[in-house]
Order: sequence, then C-alpha cells, then structure tokens
Amino acid sequence: MTTNARTDGSSGTLTTRAIGFSEFGGAEVLRPMEVELPAPGPGQVRITVRTAGVNPLDHKLRAGAMTELIPVTFPVVTGYEAAGVVEAVGEGVTAWRVGDEVFGPTWGGAHAEHVLVEAEKLARKPAGLGWAEAAAIPVAAETSWRVLDLLGVESGQTLLVHGAAGGVGTVLLQFARSRGIRVVGTASEANHEHLRALGAVPVTYGEGLADRVRAVAPEGVDRVLDGAGQGDVLPLSIELAGGAENVLSIADFEGAARYGVRFSGGTEAKDYNREALAGALALHEAGELQLPVHRVFPLAETAEAHRVSEHGHLRGKIVLAIG
Repeated sequence: MTTNARTDGSSGTLTTRAIGFSEFGGAEVLRPMEVELPAPGPGQVRITVRTAGVNPLDHKLRAGAMTELIPVTFPVVTGYEAAGVVEAVGEGVTAWRVGDEVFGPTWGGAHAEHVLVEAEKLARKPAGLGWAEAAAIPVAAETSWRVLDLLGVESGQTLLVHGAAGGVGTVLLQFARSRGIRVVGTASEANHEHLRALGAVPVTYGEGLADRVRAVAPEGVDRVLDGAGQGDVLPLSIELAGGAENVLSIADFEGAARYGVRFSGGTEAKDYNREALAGALALHEAGELQLPVHRVFPLAETAEAHRVSEHGHLRGKIVLAIG
C-alpha cells in the first residue's frame, strides 16, 4: 500500500497532498491541493518527502518572474530539493531500494508528500545528518560548486560574495575554505559572527561598501559573486574585480544583462550535482560541514515560508517539514 496516498472518490486515482498555485501572484495564491500520485518512470524513484528546501526560485516562479527561463503549466507545485524515503523505483533503477533514506535535487514538485527524483541525482543520507539539514544541501551545494567553477577562482585568491549568510553563501564559504580561497562576505551586522565562524571576513552592505571591502582586502578582490540581487552592487563589483568578466550573478538576471555580467541559473551543459553532493558529504564526514537552518515550517505554512524567503536577510536555509 502506498504510504500516505489517498484515493480520489470520483475517479479512483491515487493522489497526494501538495501546496501549489494556479495563477501568478503573491504568497496568497498558494493553496493546498491534491495532485495525482506520480508513478516513477525509467531511471526514476518516488520518495515520501520528509523535508524540502525553500529557495528564492520558488517565490520568483510563483510571482511569474521566471517565465522566460522556466515555462510553467498550471497548477504548479514548487520545491527543488528534498530529503525522504524511497517508496517506489522505476525500470532500470538498481542503486536504490524501497526504504532507503536519500536526498537530492528535484525538478519541482517537492513541496508535497511525494515527489519523483532522477535516481542518478540522489545521494544516501548519512544517519548522522538530520532531515532538515539534508534538505538544505542540494540546491546550495550544486550552486556553490557551479559558481566556483564558472568563476575560476583558485587557491590563494580573494572572492567577494554578496549575500554570504544565506543558504548558498553558507555552503559556498565552506567549499571555498576547503580550497584555500579567501572570502569577503557582505551581510547584516547580526550575521557577522556567523560568517567569521565559516572562515570569511564580514563587511556590512550598503553605502560605503566599496571602501569597506578595500579596507579588508587592500590587495583587491579577484572575483565577485552576487548572491543577493539587491541594490546596485554590480557596477561596484565590476570596479572592485577589475572587469565584468570577473563577476557572476545568480540573483539578478536583468542587472547582469544590463552591465555585461555573466548570469548562472543552473542551465549550463555541465552537471555539477554529483560532484557537489559528494563534496558536501565529504565535509560532513570530516565534521566540517555547518548547515544552519533559518526556520522550519510545516507544509501547511508554505505561504509564510515564501514570505520569509522573499524578505531575505536569512542565516541559512528555510525548510518545510512534510512527512
């Protein structure tokens, strides 16, 4: 019997509970809904979701701001990373069995009791890794691994990260530290100790930022990552790094186009997922991975989780507890 699945009284179709939207708008458009229980196809597994991450992509997609990059068909269930228990496997899947505890990225649909995942993208959840922390890894780890590669930042160089205290920044700082990269990170004063604990040099964002960066990095910065997308930081970043080619944004698509800065939304041909999850698990095994969770919401409070995510200024990740 399928765990937690229900039968639609009119059609007999197995369904699962989710939170989604049928029109673009604010967080108020999110509604509880019953969606058809997905059957795993070749190379896929279905997991019973225990926890799922909440990312900026979720509220941007809901607001209709990502339609050029991600076409949608209503209704939409967001959620791009999950941790849970394998419940069913598709044809050709041999690496996973029913009952395995796993985590990994999904292509939407994770804000639900069940979700399909490509089997090759999953990683085994270690017993010592909590469910909330496991759900906080996939997007942040893949993004961090990817941007470090795209920026070409090397050991001994200095990387400036805007929005360094969030979910991506927190993991990126730890990857960078393990590679011998010095990081200067912008964050609110309340998050400075958090950044220091991760090996970064914190600076406060806002007016006078360039002078504060120069004060802590008088030799200059080699690369800049815009992970915040707030304020007019791209021209400043180009100036500090000595050219637009040394700056990458993952948060400001329009600004990147306006200033000639590269933008990365995860659509590159290279798949960084396997390396990224392996890198995160290696740090975890060594006892060196910190995964602060900003707040855990129940599935029924997904709308509030979106609102908190939109407000920004987070320390770590927002996670939904589902199963």
